[in-house]
Order: sequence, then structure tokens, then C-alpha cells
Amino acid sequence: MSDLMEYKCPCCGGAVEFNTAVQKVKCPYCDTEFEMDVLKSYDEDLKNEQPDDMTWETQAGSEWAEGEADGLRSYVCKSCGGEIVGDETMAATSCPYCDNPIVLKGQFSGSLKPDYVIPFKLDKKAAKAGLLKHYEGKRLLPKIFKDQNHIDEIKGVYVPFWLFDTDTDADIRYRATKIRTWSDSDYNYTETSFFSVNRAGSVGFEHVPVDGSEKMPNDLMESIEPYEFKDAVDFQTAYLAGYLADKYDVTAEQSIERANERVKKSTEQVFADTVTGYSSVTPEYSSIQLKNGKAKYALYPVWLLNTTWEGKKYTFAMNGQTGKFVGDLPVDKSAATRWTLGLTGIWTAVTLGISFLLFLAGIIK
Repeated sequence: MSDLMEYKCPCCGGAVEFNTAVQKVKCPYCDTEFEMDVLKSYDEDLKNEQPDDMTWETQAGSEWAEGEADGLRSYVCKSCGGEIVGDETMAATSCPYCDNPIVLKGQFSGSLKPDYVIPFKLDKKAAKAGLLKHYEGKRLLPKIFKDQNHIDEIKGVYVPFWLFDTDTDADIRYRATKIRTWSDSDYNYTETSFFSVNRAGSVGFEHVPVDGSEKMPNDLMESIEPYEFKDAVDFQTAYLAGYLADKYDVTAEQSIERANERVKKSTEQVFADTVTGYSSVTPEYSSIQLKNGKAKYALYPVWLLNTTWEGKKYTFAMNGQTGKFVGDLPVDKSAATRWTLGLTGIWTAVTLGISFLLFLAGIIK
């Protein structure tokens, strides 16, 4: 069983949490602050603790269907005695009864312990502000949707990532053209020259992130990149206090294909950016070999915001370090119709105006 870890303030006994403003653990009741090094002793038992595969089931009420209880975990809050139920990847949460921040330290023991964590730099207030800024300039957004009372949920989550380091050797050939045009009193001329352009070399990559959680869509997590690894620190469970966290459920081996894809695309882009001065450039051949690959395990900060509009759920994500914000928005259909009709009217007026000018010039009759 994964034990619950609650960081208590030695001054007043209240539950402490990681504070983004001071980048320390702070008691919200007496405002006492603690340096992160002071809390390292809480993590010492992680070195020898082995993860437990126990799955909780109950016969109360009715029999579980086959496979229905797989992956469930049950815990008891040490502050109020309330029961906390989560899936097998839940690693940090808060008690639904007393709201105390809780870390499930067994989830990060042994081989599951992350190498790094990037602490949250931005708080929930910044996440709300990011959503409101995301609304700005969206003319087709329903006005009522902008009311923040429609936000169903805002939560800070440490998302598991695999960070890949690798070197690449690449050999890429492009077909390129240069087009030159000129004219004289009789003709217009176009000259097209064709070129074969080769690029070869090596590129090194560090900390290429691949989302290690099945719950998080890869495209959503990649949209809020990049993260600045310079702020990464050695993992301590104290950073998780006050936030949610998951352990990985996609292994490093399962993430290799995605990492290779990202590295190869980035390599192709780096080389393509060196082929300049041509009218067109088309890749003809590409050989990219990866070597010296290794992976590390890290937790990255993400703010998730959920809201519902006309029965559809909308999820937004904000980088908890840089503030980059992404997410799809609904469209006011009536406003979109008015906008389309307005564009049609403008296009019609422009077309008629051009036709009238051509008629006056005697070009059309």
C-alpha cells in the first residue's frame, strides 16, 4: 500500500503546501516558510521502499464485475480519517473532506521515483487570467461563455514526462528551383533553373519531452511547450504538496517511437532552414540515424481548466512554468452566420466596383 504523506507545520500543525510565489513550502495558516533542503529527510525512505501492487476491492453493495475494480486504490486521510479513492496512477491529491494536500509517497518509490521536477511558477490566479486572455480577440466566441462562473474545474497537475537525449547523423537531399522573369516590348519571359542541394551533419538533442500519461493527449501537452529545463531540480515530494500528480502509465520503451518521430522532424526542420535563396525547395531523400540515446523521468507543471458548453466539454491547458495557454473554443453560430454574410456582402461590393471601373475603362462591355 502507498502511504499518505502529509507535510505538517511544526509551528501550528497545519498542512503546508508548495508556494509558487516564494518557491518554498509555506504554511497557509501561520505563514511559516521552509527551505526545500529542510524537507529532504521526508524523501529518504523512498530510496529503499518498493512499490506495492495491491488492488482494493469490496463486496459491499454488489459483486464487482470482472475487471471493474482493476487499478483502483483506496487510502485514508491521516488528518480527518476520510477515505480517498483514486486510480493506480494518482500520486498527489487533496483530501475531498478536509482539503489537506496529500502525497502518495509509495507511487514514487524504487524505480518509479522521478529524476527531476520543474516546480510550478504560476498559481491558480494566473491560470484564470490566462483563460480570460485566451478569450480576447475571439469575435465568434459566445459572450456567455466568457463568464468565468462557467469554469467547472481548475487544477494544477504534475504530468509525467520522459526526457530523451540523443545525437543524430543526417543526410538529406533537396530539389530546388530558382525562377527569373523579365519582359521586353514583345514578350514576357520566365527562366526556371533546377538544383540538387545536399545537406549532411550531426545534431544533438537534450530533454526531448514525451508525455508519459495516457490521460493527457500528446497534442495538448506538446502545444504548451517549450519548458525551460534550467528550472528543473532534483525530485522531492514536497514540491507536490498542494497539487495533483500522476505517475507514468506509458513506459519509456513505449515512448521511444514518439521520441524518434519528434527528433527526426526537428532534425529535418533544422536542415531545411539552411536551404535558402531558392524559389521552391522539395525534400527528395532523407536518412537520419539516432545514436547515444538515453531517457530520464521528470514531472512538469500543467494547469488544466475544464468547462462545459451546450453539452460539450472543453479542456484548456496552461504551462505552469511559462504561462503558455492553449485550448479550443466554441463558436457562436449566429455570429458566424452574420460574419459570413458580411464577408459575402463586402466581396460582392468589391466585385461590382471592379467591374464598374473596367466598364468605364472600356475593357469590358
